[in-house]
Amino acid sequence: MFSEADWVALAVTFKLALITTFILLLLGTPLAWWLARSAWRWKFVLEALVALPLVLPPTVLGFYLLITLGPHGPVGSLMQAMGGHSLAFTFTGLVIGSVIYSLPFVVQPMQAAFAGIGKRPMEAAATLRAPALDRFLTVALPMARPGILSAAVLGFAHTIGEFGVVLMIGGNIPGETTVASIAIYDHVESMDYVHAHALSGALLLASFLMLLLAYAGNRRFRVLQG
Repeated sequence: MFSEADWVALAVTFKLALITTFILLLLGTPLAWWLARSAWRWKFVLEALVALPLVLPPTVLGFYLLITLGPHGPVGSLMQAMGGHSLAFTFTGLVIGSVIYSLPFVVQPMQAAFAGIGKRPMEAAATLRAPALDRFLTVALPMARPGILSAAVLGFAHTIGEFGVVLMIGGNIPGETTVASIAIYDHVESMDYVHAHALSGALLLASFLMLLLAYAGNRRFRVLQG
């Protein structure tokens, strides 16, 4: 069903999605919490920047990332000056591009979940003298669990379906930056519809199962809460 190259592309794809989702949850959770709770008057500017990948063409984002991470860009030239190499056409570059491109798919559901908690549960925990971090870990996170689960699933699913950004920033290097979406494009371009169907079906099934997991988990949470 799958060629050896297809298995490698799938491995790169899911490795990229796992790393990207982990980083996004690590960085996006405090960002979403701040956006949900902050009263800063210019907060909408940051919200617009977070949401920008939703409307920006992937090739545009990929192009500017390529310029930034390439050997003549600010990040790439700094890396070379430090004895390293530019991040363009590397797996690390793919991770950076995927984190930026999938950021709103993780931050926005968590922001909505945190905003839905309201102030009363946190104020009640504060009256019991619970420290701020303790209130966040024991009150906010459990109450926002459906939103966090949805954010993780959306971030993961969105990453495995990326094409424009990963092609621009990572190219098509087998075993390094060739992900499943690029492998499908290669199969179609060479009229190899058998392998294109197999890979496409695998991604379709994986995406559907992840959405089932998210909806089932959120339904179970609502039942337990109700």
